[in-house]
Amino acid sequence: MVKMTDTPARKPYAVDAASLPNGFPTHRHDPRFWEALGRVVATFGFLEETLGKAIFAITATTEYSDEAVAAAVTKWGGTLEAALTDALGAKITGYERAVKAAAGVEFGSITWLIEDLREASKVRNALCHGPWGLPDEAGASMPFFVDRNLARFDTKVDVAFLEQVQRHVTELAMAVVNSVTVTGWQFPGSNGPGEPIWQPGTSQS
Repeated sequence: MVKMTDTPARKPYAVDAASLPNGFPTHRHDPRFWEALGRVVATFGFLEETLGKAIFAITATTEYSDEAVAAAVTKWGGTLEAALTDALGAKITGYERAVKAAAGVEFGSITWLIEDLREASKVRNALCHGPWGLPDEAGASMPFFVDRNLARFDTKVDVAFLEQVQRHVTELAMAVVNSVTVTGWQFPGSNGPGEPIWQPGTSQS
C-alpha cells in the first residue's frame, strides 16, 4: 500500500465517448453474429413465457380432493406470481413441480425435457450475461462467464453455434407446449386444438 502523502500527482483522464468506433463495443464482430445472438436471446425469452403459461395450464387443470382444494387455491396465487416473475432456472423448477403434481402428465415421460431445459439454461446464462471477447479469424468469439460453481464457459461461439442453439430452444419450447396439449387442453394464448382452460371475459365459478 502507498501512503497518501507518498502518492504522486497524476494527470486525470476521461474517455472521449464521441470518438469511439460506431457500434462500440460490438464493432469487431460481423453483424450476422449479433443478429444470430439476438434471435437466441429472443427465443429464450419465448421459452420463459412458454414455461410460465404451461405452469398456469397444468396447475389450473390439476384435480384435488375436496379436502385439498382450499389449500391449493391459497397457494395458487403465489405459484402464478412466480411463474410470471421468476428467471428461467426457477421457472424450470416450477414447471417440474407442477408436472409432478399433475395427474394428466406422466412425469417419467418428460424427465429428458427437464434435463435438457436445465442444460439449455446454462448456455443461456453464458450467452446472455457474458461479455464477449474479440472474434478469431473464423468469426468465433467466447463469452467470459463463470457460474456459481466457478465453472467457466469454455466454448467458442460462432453463427452456426448460435443458430443451432436457437433451433434447439425452439424445440424445447414446443415440447413444453406438447406437455399441455397431450392432455387435451388448449395451450394458453394459442388458437390450437384442445379444450380452452380459461377465456378472457368469462367468469369461473
